[in-house]
Amino acid sequence: MADLKLTLVVACALVDADKRVLIAQRPEGKTLAGLWEFPGGKCEPGERPEQSLIRELHEELGITVAEPCLAPLTFASYGYETFHLLMPLFICRRWDGQVTPREGQALAWVRANKLRDYPMPPADIPLIPHLIDLLM
Repeated sequence: MADLKLTLVVACALVDADKRVLIAQRPEGKTLAGLWEFPGGKCEPGERPEQSLIRELHEELGITVAEPCLAPLTFASYGYETFHLLMPLFICRRWDGQVTPREGQALAWVRANKLRDYPMPPADIPLIPHLIDLLM
């Protein structure tokens, strides 16, 4: 097996006052289109994961998150065909602004024990039990 490039992607479980988690559907034209995922994205060179996540949440959802409001929860390590994904999952319960889909993506607020009802990329699936343990 050839060495795969390691790609660092950060994700966030935004949790509302009713203990529901926000997931977003990948839009048409993107890899894994139609699947549901936790908001986030790739870390840019020189960016810390928290900085990347704050930037991505603002770009994708129009919200402002303060770094102290991000708490690391768990991570996923998954080998896709062309790269290896390392994805820390942060949890966030406080942000400023209204969650708005800024990239044409569908959004859903879902109870942790219902996340498996939504088709997700393989790397996201192992994160679900951690959210169930925390929120249910």
